[in-house]
Amino acid sequence: MTEIYVDADACPVKEEVVRVAERHGLTVHIVSNGGLRPTGHPLVHPVVVAEGPDAADDWIAERAGPGDIVVTGDIPLAARALERGAAAIGHNGNPFTSSSIGMALAMRDLMRELRETGESKGGGPAFTRADRSRFLQALESAVQLALRLR
Repeated sequence: MTEIYVDADACPVKEEVVRVAERHGLTVHIVSNGGLRPTGHPLVHPVVVAEGPDAADDWIAERAGPGDIVVTGDIPLAARALERGAAAIGHNGNPFTSSSIGMALAMRDLMRELRETGESKGGGPAFTRADRSRFLQALESAVQLALRLR
């Protein structure tokens, strides 16, 4: 059965994930280092991992597999999910694919280097309603594809 894994720290689309999951009866794992409010929703499994770098990413990457969907803004986690056969979608609705992940990782590294040298102040564009709408469409498409392939 398809499951959705959400890298919940700083995720602006948790509610949208739950709405799509309800429509299809899918389990959602909302994974964080803490600060999660219990929803009481039967399809939502909140997971609090130990403190530490990448603890939530590791938990997700160890469990997500073919037919599953990972929602994350973390490009290395998206790469790990793709390696395991899961789909990966960014918070803004942009899907990560095997053909695009290499460029995404390279851009991430370049931007980090520019921030470290002071050539860039960092911070991406603000999250918009269009991003939220694009995310909903991308997640629905990913779920439909996963369900057809199962």
